[in-house]
Amino acid sequence: MKKIKIAVLGAGGIGKACLDVVAKKREMEVVTICDSNGYLYSPNGLRVKDLKKLRPSKDPIGDIIKLKDRYDGIFVALPNLPNEFIPGVVKRFIKAGYDGVFTCALKRTSAMKLMMKLGPALKRNKSVYIAGCGATPGLLSAAAVLAAQSFTKIESVNIWWGVGISNWDAYRATIREDIAHLPGYTVNRAKSMTDKEVERLLSRTNGKLVLRNMEHADDILLKKAGVVDTLSKVSVGGIMDTRHAKKPVSTTMTLTGITFEGKRSSHRFILGDETSMAANVIGPALGYIKRAIWLRKHKIYGMFGSTEFMPMVVK
Repeated sequence: MKKIKIAVLGAGGIGKACLDVVAKKREMEVVTICDSNGYLYSPNGLRVKDLKKLRPSKDPIGDIIKLKDRYDGIFVALPNLPNEFIPGVVKRFIKAGYDGVFTCALKRTSAMKLMMKLGPALKRNKSVYIAGCGATPGLLSAAAVLAAQSFTKIESVNIWWGVGISNWDAYRATIREDIAHLPGYTVNRAKSMTDKEVERLLSRTNGKLVLRNMEHADDILLKKAGVVDTLSKVSVGGIMDTRHAKKPVSTTMTLTGITFEGKRSSHRFILGDETSMAANVIGPALGYIKRAIWLRKHKIYGMFGSTEFMPMVVK
């Protein structure tokens, strides 16, 4: 069986966890990975223990681009700060003529809008990009598409997530992205915060971040799929506990609508409390890579959202 070879952009908490997840798969292997300081390549596959061998580089992304003929797909696990960062990285791959597939766990609506503009260029390269393939957007927004089928009118989609990690240091970029959603904070302010400033903020909140009405791309992706007609019908929020691995609340997606009989009801999708943020992000992202490869095989190219297709199972 020929394995699907993938590149991982980003070796932080999500990138490292991706190596662990893929190590348990028969159909897929990570052959190259990079962070801001270096990159690593092995045609025989990589494990977390190999990260200590990262080769220092002035342009790690450029080094991954040079290897573009040696992998089938890319999982973008880079920080979404600032909004232009990930779209800028993708433009480099487009310019280099990369004709494979991408998935990402992009979250912010404004960043997603920038990504959608890359559709025509990706199509010209015969590439496929499925965006927003993590937990939310991704797993939960895809579940909302299925839930919507029971109704003739959708009134609201509410996503309320809970994440627990024992040490914020393992997910620095993710925490900063969440801080950017707090009242009084911006993407640029969160990006510029030092580790000590983050620690002081977490000390004031007992290690918890409570986020409401987040600028989350679930809204634009659910509108794109026809689930809602206005972005205001989608709300996303949650609680991040940076001091305990146990989730502070269960993660739920609740879709409320009117059936053809005129009855109001709700479907609720609840994630198991034992599943980690990494498990709920990486699993869908890998499944969408396999789907993107399927799309490309069938000559369907361009930019899509996770609400437009079902992910495939990576064995």
